[in-house]
Amino acid sequence: MKKYLISAVLLLFSLGVFGVRIAKGVTFKQNVSGYLKRAADANTIDMANAELTKVINYLEANNLTSGYTSVMWETPDEDIGFWYQNLKASQQELETLNSDSALERTNVLMKLRETLLDTGEKTKVTIPKGLSVYPDNLLWGVLTLSAFIAMMASFIVLIPNEEKNNAEKVAGE
Repeated sequence: MKKYLISAVLLLFSLGVFGVRIAKGVTFKQNVSGYLKRAADANTIDMANAELTKVINYLEANNLTSGYTSVMWETPDEDIGFWYQNLKASQQELETLNSDSALERTNVLMKLRETLLDTGEKTKVTIPKGLSVYPDNLLWGVLTLSAFIAMMASFIVLIPNEEKNNAEKVAGE
């Protein structure tokens, strides 16, 4: 009975950590990456600027304008400051465009799309990895690893016990 309780606690801990981490990712998508994708897909300067402004306001309100998302060493792809300044520069360009030329407006939108999206095998929004849990990346790394270990431990505790119960049922028949 004690094994079941320990296993249940470990499993609940791991599911709780994974659940909160998923919720943080969804919240981030709702407030940042989703709007960046919409800005990249916008067909007009006004639509792109409105979507980009929502992202920048969220980033500023949540102090996501500088630093690195990495835990061990700083790499350029995890530089929040560069990424944020790039978004601000794109917003500034959208706001100051005074051209009636369709070609110039299309060029600005294409440049914005190239800034916001990484293209390759799969097109995805350019965002420093781990930004959804910044500035607590180390804490979330430790919690996620602990949750994974706890989940494995709960299965290790339960599986031999279930095999033993099945063997006893077969022997009793």
